[in-house]
Amino acid sequence: MQLFDLSGKVAVITGSSRGIGKAIAEAMADHGAKVVISSRNQDACDAVAAEINAKHPGAALAVAASLSRKEELEGLIAKARDTFGKVDIMVCNAASNPHYGSLKTISDDAFRKIMDNNVLANHWLSQLVADEMIERKDGAIIIISSIGGLRGSTTIGAYNVSKAADMQLARNLAVELGQHNVRINCIAPGLIRTDFAKALWDNPEAERRFNASHPMRRIGEAEEIAGAAVFLASPAASYVNGQTIVVDGGSTI
Repeated sequence: MQLFDLSGKVAVITGSSRGIGKAIAEAMADHGAKVVISSRNQDACDAVAAEINAKHPGAALAVAASLSRKEELEGLIAKARDTFGKVDIMVCNAASNPHYGSLKTISDDAFRKIMDNNVLANHWLSQLVADEMIERKDGAIIIISSIGGLRGSTTIGAYNVSKAADMQLARNLAVELGQHNVRINCIAPGLIRTDFAKALWDNPEAERRFNASHPMRRIGEAEEIAGAAVFLASPAASYVNGQTIVVDGGSTI
């Protein structure tokens, strides 16, 4: 058995037109998986799928879908099945954070959007793939959480609440589905150099301050999250269930 071999597997990765999601899709394709690229923008998805298909012909499919629309997520999973026959790996990576500031000042609409997109959508996606995974007695669901879910913040508090909820969603699904050999885990990245986190690092002075106090003296790169995702999806993690793997270079220590 090749520990990290994903040959014959089909992975759906949300938010995979850029950043961490794109890096995960590329890594999974490199390890033999068919990958479904999804974000809100079809053109952006098409571009990433074309890159992957140039390297691995026929390995990637692009399907735009919005996290906030259940019917679009249903369509995403249906198209993945129509094209590749099944879904073995569900990577819930896409998220949103429309509010920077105190919880005291956040609007109800912004709070709901964060919880809907970052937690409820992951619940929907898990529901959509669970039955076929149970039937096959094989499957992996990976939720991209954040170290924000492990600590408080004066600026991204609602986002952190949602990411803590993702960790509990994984734990609860792991209890329910583990008996069927379906594993659900989280990855909690630290600060990663992506467009999504740009507000937190796109300032030379802020980055210098971060690096000065960080154990590894640097911000992480998207590709450094992909290895954990390949691990959790692969035979190497066959007995890893309900866990949150922190990939932060040591920030939380």
